[in-house]
Amino acid sequence: MRYSSEITIHLSRAKVVDLFDNPNNLHKWMKGLQSLETFEGEPGQEGAKSQLFFQIGKRKIEMVETILKRDLPDFFLSSYESTGVYNEVENHFIDQGAATLYKTVHYFRFESWAMRLMALLMPGALFYGIYQRQIP
Repeated sequence: MRYSSEITIHLSRAKVVDLFDNPNNLHKWMKGLQSLETFEGEPGQEGAKSQLFFQIGKRKIEMVETILKRDLPDFFLSSYESTGVYNEVENHFIDQGAATLYKTVHYFRFESWAMRLMALLMPGALFYGIYQRQIP
């Protein structure tokens, strides 16, 4: 399953990328993020792997983030793996002068029938729950 979203942020691309790249702002980009522990590589750099811990309502979710490609200020690609779900997220930062077009492309692969069924019946539980962005 693949979907994309975009938003125009009325800040320069340099400012948006600085905010995106600051680990103290991760909870603003990932709803429910409680903590992150890097266990391989240099935090925020290509090849780094981190364990992410989320609290969404009463649900606790753990996932492993891998940074696959870092070409800032233009592009950032990461993957997220959790029980039954694999997700890649492309982040594009498009300079529009005084504003920035922030575009994301999400690719989901469901490893179990239960997760596939959940995606069909309750897509908001998977997609909107974590990936709601709040601009810092």
